[in-house]
Amino acid sequence: MIPDVSKALSWLEANPTVLDGICRGIERETLRVTPEGHLAKTRHPESLGASLTHKWITTDFAESLLEFITPVDNSIDRTIDFLNDLHRYTARNLGDEKMWPLSMPCFIDDEENITLAQYGTSNVGRFKTLYREGLKNRYSALMQTISGVHYNFSLPLSFWQARLGIKDAETGKEQISEGYLRLIRNYYRFGWVIPYLFGASPAICPSFLRGRNTALSFEKTEKGTFYLPYATSLRMSDLGYTNKSQSDLNITFNNLHTYVEGLKKAIHKPSADFAAIGVKKGDKYLQLNTNVLQIENELYAPIRPKRVTLEGESPSDALLRGGIEYIEVRSLDINPFSPIGVDETQIRFLDLFLIWCTLADAPEMGSKELECCRGNWSKVILEGRKPGLHIGIGGGIEQQPLKSVGQELFRDLERVAEVLDACSGTQYQSVCKELVTMFEDPSLTFSARVLGKMKTQGIVGFGLELARKYSQELIEEPYSILNNESFSAERDASVLRQHNLEQQDSMSFDDYLKLHAGN
Repeated sequence: MIPDVSKALSWLEANPTVLDGICRGIERETLRVTPEGHLAKTRHPESLGASLTHKWITTDFAESLLEFITPVDNSIDRTIDFLNDLHRYTARNLGDEKMWPLSMPCFIDDEENITLAQYGTSNVGRFKTLYREGLKNRYSALMQTISGVHYNFSLPLSFWQARLGIKDAETGKEQISEGYLRLIRNYYRFGWVIPYLFGASPAICPSFLRGRNTALSFEKTEKGTFYLPYATSLRMSDLGYTNKSQSDLNITFNNLHTYVEGLKKAIHKPSADFAAIGVKKGDKYLQLNTNVLQIENELYAPIRPKRVTLEGESPSDALLRGGIEYIEVRSLDINPFSPIGVDETQIRFLDLFLIWCTLADAPEMGSKELECCRGNWSKVILEGRKPGLHIGIGGGIEQQPLKSVGQELFRDLERVAEVLDACSGTQYQSVCKELVTMFEDPSLTFSARVLGKMKTQGIVGFGLELARKYSQELIEEPYSILNNESFSAERDASVLRQHNLEQQDSMSFDDYLKLHAGN
């Protein structure tokens, strides 16, 4: 049912130290809301600094959509502590506003109240806001207020040296990239396990559906919340982060160069739908261009290969220059049971699963199998807890019970857990024991627990109760790593960095767009 990983696991058990030094980073999004649970209409708080240039606290699509970014670290504890500190500082600086603890948005009475993120008067800042204007005009502002958690993960060089026999990262970049692409292909095949376990958006506020057509057969609670009885992550469904115009791009993950080639084609491929919007109306720009993707980051995917870019470098050019440096997991809903939207159990599970994805055989994947994998994801997203649910294996050649596939996967993950725990207790093994029970009893999954609360309280009632509780906790907790002085220093430095960018511009915004917007 799943690949035979016994030989690779035996190798790992014989070489446990190759996993020392796994690096991680977390990006968490959250809406600012009023005390009544409505979308905040205020600007990004000045006390948090300049969102364009702040290292840790920025905004995503909207002024009211905060994003927290942790530095790369090889300690889970430090990463969690750092993320906690970012939330503690922000909670102290929001006044009466709170951080929304759910992926699907709070009550939004009118899309016009969603203010695009503002990044000042520099060309780069205006470019970022215009990109968001394009997203609004292409997919609606409401869809862009959905929040998630992104998990950045890289294996240590020692792993690749031992596994592939390479000398260093530069000369071995092609082999390392192939290793990460193997991970990505297995992620597409089996990553549905993430929304099954951790999907936490089985329901939506009725305001989210206003004026939208959907073929989904929603049921309605007494509080007016719409839900699907077996759904796990509506955030990942066609209601959320999908782009139908991208479905025929045929971007595959068999080879880094063909992946980049597909990405570059997409940012130059004209779209009739987006051409109908136009680039400019009068003096107002409506989007960066009329191609299928305005920029590469517009490609919606549950996982991305990444490399830190140099100044002025595109993500794909960075990949061609240095190979894949890390991967970004994008399929985590906000964890409503954590004040910071994610917890240690989830991080440890992702470590286990991503290591397994790297070790398991991963035959090349054509567009047909990729479509089958997307079908599996869709099944789990919309009805993952449905009794007797089957998923396609081997490109859909056979159908297997989701429960059986999940339990078999965890038998392998337990062996990975033993390796990771070899020098540090039983934390990874405990995660396996806790999570594997969710296949026998789906009522233990995040989505089942969340839906139970939403049925009695409604999505706004449930979210607001948690938001108030977490705000109070965060305000009362002391900092773990950072302090007021470090936050003040970064706030002031971010304002200065933005000011300097604005002073350095030497060309008009129109000329800047001609150079950077692919027109």
